Amino acid sequence: MTWTSLNPWVATPEIFLLCAVCVILLIDLFISDAKRGITYVLTLLTLGVTAALVVAGHEPQARLGFSNSFLADALSDYAKLGMILGVALVLVYSRSYAKARGLYRGEFFTLSLFSLLGMMVMASAVNFLTLYVGLELMSLSIYAMVALNRESFASTEAAMKYFVLGALASGMLLYGMSMLYGATGSLDVFVIAKAIQSGSANNLLVIFGLVFVVTGLGFKFGAVPFHMWVPDVYQGAPTPMTQLISTAPKVAVFVFTLRVLAQALEGFAPDWRGMLMILAVLSIGLGNITAIAQSNIKRMFGYSTISHMGFVLLGILVATPNGYAASFFYVISYVLMGAAGFGLLMLLSREGFEADQITDLKGLNQRSPWFALMMLFTMFSMAGIPVFLGFFAKLSVLKEIVNMQMVWLAVIAVAFSLIGAFYYLRVVKVMYFDDAESNEPLQGCMISKVVLSVNCLLLLMLGLMPNQMMTLLIDAVQRSIIPGSY
Repeated sequence: MTWTSLNPWVATPEIFLLCAVCVILLIDLFISDAKRGITYVLTLLTLGVTAALVVAGHEPQARLGFSNSFLADALSDYAKLGMILGVALVLVYSRSYAKARGLYRGEFFTLSLFSLLGMMVMASAVNFLTLYVGLELMSLSIYAMVALNRESFASTEAAMKYFVLGALASGMLLYGMSMLYGATGSLDVFVIAKAIQSGSANNLLVIFGLVFVVTGLGFKFGAVPFHMWVPDVYQGAPTPMTQLISTAPKVAVFVFTLRVLAQALEGFAPDWRGMLMILAVLSIGLGNITAIAQSNIKRMFGYSTISHMGFVLLGILVATPNGYAASFFYVISYVLMGAAGFGLLMLLSREGFEADQITDLKGLNQRSPWFALMMLFTMFSMAGIPVFLGFFAKLSVLKEIVNMQMVWLAVIAVAFSLIGAFYYLRVVKVMYFDDAESNEPLQGCMISKVVLSVNCLLLLMLGLMPNQMMTLLIDAVQRSIIPGSY
């Protein structure tokens, strides 16, 4: 390995983040609970500097490093910014919530940053070993975060379920990768793609490996029938951890999927498209129908996430740059929608009270008309009601499906989305037409309220002008995914 092939500058944001986490971890050891705000500020500063390094290092031309196992391109850069935003929103929204429940500790901040580091490695990795290291760093950090509230039986149970099923999914993914290595003789994404295109790969072994890889990815997305962990973990985990699981990791898994399926296994697109089609239809159908029966709003959001990931898979199975861009647009939109939804739940919670039932939102319009309106924006966006961001996210995916002459698939997705609109509108009905059971003012610091308001307003503003964001993502995907571009 030479210094030229190493080229460590392509991973400048990741190197800085790793060093910063280690420094924060050491500083936090000497800080009392009363001064934990220092750790909080340092963590947000770290996220800000990391984002600045990603932007400063962005170049039109893709750059490889670490012996061609790490890639900095437009796709990874935009994905990293989405992940950083997702983690930052978790920290801002959860400050008062975490203080009231004894979670405002150094472990919460450092594990959040370690999970982000894993996500960023996943976004840039173009070698199966590097991809797996990033995946495990992200996953193990999140498992620990779910179990952070050691006094809660529900959190401990959720962490165990998540760990066991996550380990099973990782094992399947690793087994599939080992089969692909045996079939092509390489762990490098681009070498594997060339081996498949040249016909030198063992096609039967590739197919077997592909089945295990798609199964592992299905678990990470929370797609049906690998969804069994999602509602239980969403309900049992503390709300900040649920928000984290629901947002930033979805971006990382999306890019992971593109690296493996759209780049390494592009030659087997007809095979994995059929698998993803089944996962997408089952996810959209079961997710929306089962969510109707839920009384716990976090569990309802869990099934909602399953249906949203079904739409993401619809865009991927189109297997064109525009389809991938539509899915990218959808997953970034979901980061904003999911963060807003869970942020509002944390705002409604207070010491000794968890706002995790739909009935806890009764009469919210009487208590706080402004945040009732913000929740309405969030629910309308998730339901895909026009002028909100969620509508255009769904429309962009459905447009690509129709362009591929799969109108029947688009019709199924629309039909289940209409069914799913019921449980979102039920939340709006409870807020505006039921009497409030409590007149206590909403707690939470002013900064989190302002950021939460901006987040919810963005769902409307970006919905009114989605083309700019969509154009950026299409350009990023076209420069990063088209075969032969490296």
